[in-house]
Amino acid sequence: MSFQRAERKKAKARIGLCGPAGSGKTMSALKLAFGLGGKIAVIDTEHGSAELYSHLGEYDVATLKPPYEVQKYLTLIKEAESAGYDNIIIDSLSHAWAGEGGLLDMQGKLADSGKGNSYTAWRQVTPWHNKLIDAILASPCHIIATMRSKTEYVMETDSKGKQVPRKVGMAPVQREGMDYEFTLVFEVSQANHAAATSKDRTALFDGFCEVLSEQHGQKIADWLNSGAEDKTAIAKEHYRTILSELDGAMTASDVDGIINSRRDWLKDMPVAGHDKLIAAADSKREALTA
Repeated sequence: MSFQRAERKKAKARIGLCGPAGSGKTMSALKLAFGLGGKIAVIDTEHGSAELYSHLGEYDVATLKPPYEVQKYLTLIKEAESAGYDNIIIDSLSHAWAGEGGLLDMQGKLADSGKGNSYTAWRQVTPWHNKLIDAILASPCHIIATMRSKTEYVMETDSKGKQVPRKVGMAPVQREGMDYEFTLVFEVSQANHAAATSKDRTALFDGFCEVLSEQHGQKIADWLNSGAEDKTAIAKEHYRTILSELDGAMTASDVDGIINSRRDWLKDMPVAGHDKLIAAADSKREALTA
């Protein structure tokens, strides 16, 4: 292990959209995804509400019904990745935390079971939270997650000088610190659907407060793609591709053809990955000729 010169690499989007009900989180997420480009998969926990925006463009929806267990999220994320989607919208991530069967519900049931207490129950809950974070961060897809905000009312003076209540979003309904996992976090206002940044590692949206559009998604995509090639990420993707091709091989000659056609990839691969793939090819060839 040694120090190397810092260099921003090409990356995938990790965007959080927070706001109260009716602020426009789902529509904002879809517009950003259209701007990022490619196929879009929506994990919908909002009882089909994502399909209300089908007039905006083409995207596919999987409805996640209660109980909102983390494993269901993990399964759908993996399915979207395997199906070749470029963007995954999780609408909403709050259900994994505070919904029926979510992590808070899981913690409460464990504490009430008599097998421990409120504190020790987190030992079983926290690993599931970490699995969800790892799945989001490690995904080869752009991830946009909406989160409901805890809400309260503030009194404002309207144009006539009268005091009127206005609903404002507060902290997202998720485990504390979840916003740290995202590259960009937008707070979406219910009043005018404008989004302001509460976190921005891109420096693209300093002082930003506008309604999100496809153009903003394209702006984010341009920034993500302007980084240097991540050779490690490329090698991992090539490894997965070759392994998948070997798994689908029907004859020994298919195996030989795959290895021959991917020699350039294998040559640039770390020794450990190269050796594992050659061993997998040998094993597959033996199984097909047995």
